Amino acid sequence: MSSNFSIAEENYIKSIYHLQQADENVSTNALADRLKTKPASITDMLKKLQGKGLINYNKYKGFRLSKEGNKAALIIIRRHRLWEYFLVDQLQFNWEDVHEVAEQLEHVSSRKLVDKLDAFLGHPRFDPHGDPIPDSNGRINARHQMPLLSLPLNTAAVITSVTSQSSDLLTFLSSRKIKLGTKLEVRRRLDFDNSLEVKIKNRQSLHISEQVANAIQVNPL
Repeated sequence: MSSNFSIAEENYIKSIYHLQQADENVSTNALADRLKTKPASITDMLKKLQGKGLINYNKYKGFRLSKEGNKAALIIIRRHRLWEYFLVDQLQFNWEDVHEVAEQLEHVSSRKLVDKLDAFLGHPRFDPHGDPIPDSNGRINARHQMPLLSLPLNTAAVITSVTSQSSDLLTFLSSRKIKLGTKLEVRRRLDFDNSLEVKIKNRQSLHISEQVANAIQVNPL
């Protein structure tokens, strides 16, 4: 499909894709909040995307990407996550430093470049934060995982992804040497604030807040 979209259009398409994962329809206010702009400025772009057949828009019920819009979103997400992987794997960026750089690189739309980048990296399935990388046909590898917050006590698990791209959160995890592949157990759940006491092999127990524990995804072993 054609990927002849402006940077603004691509940012809208990708934002709608992420928002619609949580809700059946996306509202103008939710999109404005994600893009940090005013709801009134959203309407013109939505009309433009609707005119290109990329969204199904109902003024009173919200909107969702069309089949073509989903394809476009997955192409953009594929570029973004491949560039994140490249920055960490080849240029030794820290995982907290790659998101903003990849936000710029994702708009380089050459299909040949992206496919060669994918091959050069060995066709990685997941980016440095554990998010699945769509393949060249837009297929995504499903992964069985759950929030650390929901892990039963004294159950061994391995960290598979982090759902937040917050640099503060990723820096916090790095400072405690917590990363993808780290094996841990929840030893205690504190009722007063729902924080967790977590044990990592050969290390002292540490406390993790409810917010952080909800962002860490794990796969029980």
